[in-house]
Amino acid sequence: MSRMPRFHFAFAVDDLSAARDFYGRLLGCAEGRSDAHWVDFDFHGHQIVAHLAPRREGADVPAAEIANPVDGDEVPVPHFGLILGWEAWHELAARLKAGGIRFVIEPHIRFKGKPGEQATMFFRDPSGNALEFKAFQDEAQIFAK
Repeated sequence: MSRMPRFHFAFAVDDLSAARDFYGRLLGCAEGRSDAHWVDFDFHGHQIVAHLAPRREGADVPAAEIANPVDGDEVPVPHFGLILGWEAWHELAARLKAGGIRFVIEPHIRFKGKPGEQATMFFRDPSGNALEFKAFQDEAQIFAK
């Protein structure tokens, strides 16, 4: 049986302990291999790796502060995340709210009544990396134009 490829994504964090708490405890990602400078996480079957990269004084505006307008919201660029099932998305939104997460873009429905209608939310990890989680009631709308 053929399976979908898994993605691997490595990203910078400035505190591995905070990354472990955020990705492990709050998002429920099992921890894989690690060392003093990086940690692997199981991101719903995909491998993401938090690499320790302390912030430098006097650096230019980080890419994490760039945003583009999408359906009335300022979407952070770059960002990564997952497309969850409808119920799983709502469960995660409730868990994040209960956990005190400050949303960049609050959980809501984007493109309501249009092609690509989706539930979406954006928030940042403790190092400022932007994440988007979304869900479609009709998965045929994922690539709708």
